[in-house]
Amino acid sequence: MDDTHASREGIEQALYSLLPTGLAGVDAARGRARLRTLVTLRWLAVAGQTAAVLFVQFGLGFDLPLALCLTVIAASAWLNVFLSFAMRDQVLLKGWEAALQLTFDTVQLALLIGLTGGLSNPFLLFLLAPVTVAATSLRPRYSAIIAMVAIALAALMPVLAFDLPWRPGDSLDLPPLFEWGHFAAFLLGILFFAISSVRLSEDEARLVRAMDAASVVMAREQKLSALGAMSAMTAHELGTPLATIHLVAKELARDFEETNPYFDDIRLIAEQADRCRDILGQLSRSREAQDIVHANMPLSSLVEEAAAPFKGLGVALNVTWSAGENGEARVPLIRRSPEVLHALGAFIENAVSFADSQVKTVASWTDKQFMVTVSDDGPGFAPDVMPKLGEPYVSQRGEAHLHGGDMGLGFFIAKTLIERTGGRIATRNRTPPRNGAIVQAVWPRKALESLESDRMQINSSSLET
Repeated sequence: MDDTHASREGIEQALYSLLPTGLAGVDAARGRARLRTLVTLRWLAVAGQTAAVLFVQFGLGFDLPLALCLTVIAASAWLNVFLSFAMRDQVLLKGWEAALQLTFDTVQLALLIGLTGGLSNPFLLFLLAPVTVAATSLRPRYSAIIAMVAIALAALMPVLAFDLPWRPGDSLDLPPLFEWGHFAAFLLGILFFAISSVRLSEDEARLVRAMDAASVVMAREQKLSALGAMSAMTAHELGTPLATIHLVAKELARDFEETNPYFDDIRLIAEQADRCRDILGQLSRSREAQDIVHANMPLSSLVEEAAAPFKGLGVALNVTWSAGENGEARVPLIRRSPEVLHALGAFIENAVSFADSQVKTVASWTDKQFMVTVSDDGPGFAPDVMPKLGEPYVSQRGEAHLHGGDMGLGFFIAKTLIERTGGRIATRNRTPPRNGAIVQAVWPRKALESLESDRMQINSSSLET
């Protein structure tokens, strides 16, 4: 196992250990809410409630307990005034502080609905608003508390609520079955909106964390490539002055007698110049020391480079390449992409980890696309995981098999990197009775083919002409 494999393994372990906790990142922000957001929503509610009450009283001519209704609405307005003076608008509320404010909003809204007909009031559905806000922005335990408060208040309305306002002299008596049906619809609505909002928020938080992980990996790969390019440039630029120093030191050593007190110093300079030249030569020969702008390599070499860190780990790792249908015999040149290298390395590493004895990596090409297929003879993808491949955190460490288990984030990162380079991923299990999984990456030729390859094709066509 060489340094490349060790560094990749180290960063993957760091991402797994840090990202799933998430308490200091996306999840921590999700468990809190901005004061300004809640204050703004409450002002909108105050304006809408006031307009609705006044319209029903004076526009429709229905008899409302107007003083009580306006008092309940004023409570929300006074709370906003107090919060605006007591706290800064930009403050990020703690979970329990936001839950307390949303509980107040739920009670206030329930009181207003109770004063205007209770379960008979068609505006009962507005009780869903604070529950939905809580489910979207707060942790599930706070959302559950606010939902239970809303349900409990709605259940008390048949006993404590005022009659539905109607025209003076007339009365509207709705059957109890209608009210309880209204309550059942409200109950189902709360459960649906709360659960769906929580699930969507959690999925979004996981996706954001996984995308951040992919960005970290990509930034690291690009940094390594940039360091390699800098090493190559340094080796090139220092080669000439070092050669001059070495030549001058050799000439001086020939001119001085061995008994001269400066002879040993001059010989030491020549030896150290040789050592520096050797070091720079190693940097120049390093596979990472390439200019990422002009780095062109055959498709076969890129796949070999991705697979090299995982050879000799107890599993036979075979890398082959061949032209597909309508593909030229010559191996095409492509741009050396850190994204592709990391993604292919992740697929090969996973296959080696779960293979019984053999992993095959096959690169092929046609006149329209490039393909790299990684297959193994292990247990394959678990049937219940196949539809979820490509989603982050679809499995936990120690479970049976994602392709063994524990590939949710890694597969997501690799898939994301492939898609960023214009490719796509296909996964399947091998046809029984053979065992194992197959992961295939496919790119259009124009997505990876290097400019140098285009020039070579143009020159070749010109020569043939």
